Amino acid sequence: MTRSLAPSGDLSSPVVAVACIVAALSFGLLLLELIRARGRGATAGGGAASARAALGTALTGALAVLGLLAAILRPVAVTSRGSLVGPKVVVLIDGSRSMDLPGLAGTRRDSAAQALAELGKRADVRLSRYLFGEGAPVPADARTPDEAAATTPPPGASAAASAGAAAAPAGGADAGAAAPAAAPPPARARAQRRSDLSAALEALARAADERPSAFVVVSDGRLDRPGPDDTAAATRAALEGLDVPVHTVAVATESARDAGVRAVRTSGAAVAHQPLSLRIDIGCSGGLACDAVPVVARELREQGAPTTLATGTAHVEGGVGTVELGVTLDRAGTRILEVAIDAPDGDELPENDVRYITLDVARDRIRVLHVAGRPTYDVRALRMWLKADASVDVVAFFILRTPGDEVNAASDELALIPFPVDELFSVHLSSFDAVVLQDFDAAPYGLTKHLPALAQYVDKGGGLIMVGGPNAFVQGNYARTRLARVLPVDLDIGRAPKVDLGAFVPRITAAGRAAPVLAPLLALIGDEMPEMPGTNVVGDPLPGATVLMTHPTRTTASGAPMPVLSLGEHESGRTIALTIDGSHRLLFSAFASSSAGRAHGAFWDALLGWLMRDPRFEPASIEARGGCLAGEETTLVLRPLAGQGGEARVTIARLGSGTVVRTLTARVGDGGEPVELAAGRFEPGGYAATVEIVPAAGAAGDVKGATTRRDFACERGGDEWADPRPDVARLEEIARATGGASVLPAAAGSLPLPAATQVAAERHVAPLLPPWAWTLAAAVALGAHWIVRRRSGLA
Repeated sequence: MTRSLAPSGDLSSPVVAVACIVAALSFGLLLLELIRARGRGATAGGGAASARAALGTALTGALAVLGLLAAILRPVAVTSRGSLVGPKVVVLIDGSRSMDLPGLAGTRRDSAAQALAELGKRADVRLSRYLFGEGAPVPADARTPDEAAATTPPPGASAAASAGAAAAPAGGADAGAAAPAAAPPPARARAQRRSDLSAALEALARAADERPSAFVVVSDGRLDRPGPDDTAAATRAALEGLDVPVHTVAVATESARDAGVRAVRTSGAAVAHQPLSLRIDIGCSGGLACDAVPVVARELREQGAPTTLATGTAHVEGGVGTVELGVTLDRAGTRILEVAIDAPDGDELPENDVRYITLDVARDRIRVLHVAGRPTYDVRALRMWLKADASVDVVAFFILRTPGDEVNAASDELALIPFPVDELFSVHLSSFDAVVLQDFDAAPYGLTKHLPALAQYVDKGGGLIMVGGPNAFVQGNYARTRLARVLPVDLDIGRAPKVDLGAFVPRITAAGRAAPVLAPLLALIGDEMPEMPGTNVVGDPLPGATVLMTHPTRTTASGAPMPVLSLGEHESGRTIALTIDGSHRLLFSAFASSSAGRAHGAFWDALLGWLMRDPRFEPASIEARGGCLAGEETTLVLRPLAGQGGEARVTIARLGSGTVVRTLTARVGDGGEPVELAAGRFEPGGYAATVEIVPAAGAAGDVKGATTRRDFACERGGDEWADPRPDVARLEEIARATGGASVLPAAAGSLPLPAATQVAAERHVAPLLPPWAWTLAAAVALGAHWIVRRRSGLA
């Protein structure tokens, strides 16, 4: 409770001001008159009597002026009860992973907790705590940022987000009342992958609720925004005209002893078979002695140890060194590169010694090796299409003379060249994106000894299509070879005939109708295929294969319809088994006239596109939302193509060992809506996520759906740990640009925050005297003053 005096409530402020001014002028005139009278008394003499008269005149004159002023103002006593409401102060706590690095007191997160404890001792402010990182800030309560964002209104929606708001009762000698309890430390939520202070300030400056009176930023200064070049201007722009100070608290001032890979950059796009330059920045800090740091770049494989692409040495001067490594990637698609250093002794942060980068390797042109056993209509049709496609660089070989042919001429007199099987499959094989073996017998032409190399080529990411004919599959001596294990169908058929010359019409399976790879063909011809002149005989599909077409009558040893068109994945590569040699009937035949022959091109464009992982023919895409950090919860976002409804099965395997570490399932709708999958925590390294979407009609049975794959990597520290040096200078610049102060955690409680405001809840007004009493007192004072003036000789 507080007491005070005030003028009568019926007087406006201008009237009170005029009355006070007139009273002040009256005092001035009285003083002037006394000075003149004193001068006249000194001339005439009078001594002590004159002095007493002047004093009496001054006292009575002052009382008269005060009495008149009181009669006009009529003072009242104001008694009020209320509270002191502290200003709203928003505390922004850095929620990035860099806060887990060493700080002033334990980790930087521990130092942030110390700063919050000091701020919590302030009874004169209302603290609202938020974590900032990626995008808008979230309340720093006991929940994770994802949970808080889902259940707590964003800044501006409600004042309930404020933490530690307290009103201290006013009154008495202790006008501050009891101080609120110290603020709890920030909740240990999922660490953020960025430190975007500008986004946090922008969100809070635009909030519709109570504007903050000040900001307090608790961070190590390793900010993505504002950047180091325009810190002051960017901070003021983020506040959007909100003229409040931004104070900063530095949770670290020195770096740990560290040598690490700070950044890996590429110059230009990654193109298969083309050199790519990697610019690798190496940093040393914390007093660690660095001179020459060895650097190596490797490519992760699905099976086996990583393949070394390049090595070099970074020469460090002034704590920074750069090395450029040239690498060449043989396969298109997603590739995971591992960049590692051999850190010197004393490195206290080994987590940033290894970095992983994901490259989407494109193709300048698809380079295809087409090997055919004999010239046929089917071979001619495929070769014509390959030659006509400008995006395909085809190298074609046809066997026109077998070793058993009698030509009655010396070899050097013939125009035909020998088939360069050794050169193709020993020297140049890795330069091709795909290999097409069409009706080709491996035994007579020396290919058998190269089949293990061809299988290894598939394992490393190459594509293989085997097309039927009298000399293909089992009849072409591929059964029980290393290559047979990478095909999508079993070639061990026992004593069954190797070919079936009976004409038939292939049947489209449920998986084939749902698979994007057949969508262009079915859009032209519907579900009916042309009659085929026969087929090679194969066994059951191997595990992981997808059967798109089957034989209408022939079955395998298990009793299932025999596959005619099958797709398969083996380690990093893909294979296709097409047991017929009549696809040319989609180009020139009575059946093909209905689609003007366009069905043949649509069919092979889709097969080759699927083999090369063209997104048009993938059933879905999958990626780790926000990347993957080892030891943190990872969320995978699955985006199926429209029409790919059913059950999605996601298998996650570790690159290098092929060990399956996680299997996830989810229902996907026909509309192509994205689905989020909680994948859990992973160890550092590379992983392959394989997605299979089984159509709803076959989800309950043993039906293989269309598949796709995406590789991703998990890092221990990521970008936030790449450079462990705190940036205190940037925090100081932020504070200086906004009129704030920059301190250490121990001094956070002494920051110059705005003062509390008194808010009245109850107010009583009582006049000191009735108006007539003030008037009477003024009249008496004026009369006394007149009498004294007359006796002293003043007019």
